[in-house]
Amino acid sequence: MKGIRHDSQRGQHMGRVQGKVALVTGGASGIGLSSAILLAKEGAKVVIADFNVDGAKEAAEQIRSQGGEASGIFLDASQEDSIREAVEYTAKQYDTITVLFNNVGLSNLK
Repeated sequence: MKGIRHDSQRGQHMGRVQGKVALVTGGASGIGLSSAILLAKEGAKVVIADFNVDGAKEAAEQIRSQGGEASGIFLDASQEDSIREAVEYTAKQYDTITVLFNNVGLSNLK
């Protein structure tokens, strides 16, 4: 397939999101972090948005240290303005959002 590299050692396709822009909410740890790292390895530019902004920035630095492109920003997914700011930041940085991974789980919202 055009534009997809094959990693013969693992038998997996690589580069499936090459050139895409991914916004990953809740990406500072756990499944969100693993997903952000994988998206970057697959060629995406990744914005990690998390309430734990220090963790988001550390995750972005981890991706950059491995040759990927990433940034970490604050997100309070319970607040519409914060969500809007994360989307606007991503769109301003990269002119688009092509992958949105909503990994935040919220409870006890009133």
